[in-house]
Amino acid sequence: MTSLARRLSLTLLVFGGLALAAIVLGPLAGSTSISLRRVFDSSVPFEGNVDAQIFFVARLPRVLAGALVGAMLASAGVVFQGLLRNPLATPFTLGVSAGAALGAMLAITFGASLAWIGMPLAPLASFAGSGVAVGIVYFLAQARHRGLSTNVLLLAGVTMNAFFSALILFVQYFADFAETFRILRWLMGDLDISSYQPLLAALPLVIISFSVFGWLARPLNLLSLGPDAAESRGLDVTLAQRAAFFSASLATGAAVSVGGPVGFIGIIVPHLVRLLVGADHRIVLPASALFGAAFLIACDALARTVMSPLELPVGVITAIIGGPFFLWLLVRRT
Repeated sequence: MTSLARRLSLTLLVFGGLALAAIVLGPLAGSTSISLRRVFDSSVPFEGNVDAQIFFVARLPRVLAGALVGAMLASAGVVFQGLLRNPLATPFTLGVSAGAALGAMLAITFGASLAWIGMPLAPLASFAGSGVAVGIVYFLAQARHRGLSTNVLLLAGVTMNAFFSALILFVQYFADFAETFRILRWLMGDLDISSYQPLLAALPLVIISFSVFGWLARPLNLLSLGPDAAESRGLDVTLAQRAAFFSASLATGAAVSVGGPVGFIGIIVPHLVRLLVGADHRIVLPASALFGAAFLIACDALARTVMSPLELPVGVITAIIGGPFFLWLLVRRT
């Protein structure tokens, strides 16, 4: 077994075990105490097992949503940082999150439930908004360049972020009090998932994104050397840049449609993982996905218990942790 294979196996074992433990133990956190032993007590039928009902019906969908969103945002953060060669880049840098938020705001304020498919409109509108943002930023980034210009990509993303944020405020002006409360809570990042259906809807997007991420590990290592150096080593730079941009944007859009714009996951987790396993993207990408899942589950458990019975939006917890961490990164780089 090669050194890389040993490191990858150890990484998957450690971080995979951490993610699995978080998924199993996460549903135990809450204002109502339950016992894991009673949850899996086969002698009690499910209809009469209150602990099992709370575990599998009320809390497990939320925990799985946290794992899904955390894994996607952390992985997208790694890819965007590699694509832009900027350690301070996040999944929300290129305007994808703001576009998704605008779509959700329009749905909450002016839309209704799509009863004929059994899904609320907000997640679908959120993903559509992220797609519009991706299309605009991509068009601007390659309009006058052969391939993608990462500098224009970054500038266009920041500009679209500001523009969509302004439109969000404009939409909020037309919302009533109840809609404003829903909008504000959604913008904070919220994992208030009460069924498995939103997770199943996002699963195809997750599979596509992570399939591309698996191929991107080596190209991202080469892109970190610069486009010219990567091309001299046989990499199709334009193809790799496009794959990185679209796959990370797809993952970000899917994550935001499920849990709202949960901030800082895409910058906290990749940097913590690099401190532990090094900078090789073949190790960093799977480690970040697994650690991101465990990290967001832990943050959500804290959000549900720190002011029990009141539940905080999980984005509040990640912002409290991520804000100082982001400032530390800035100070460390200056």
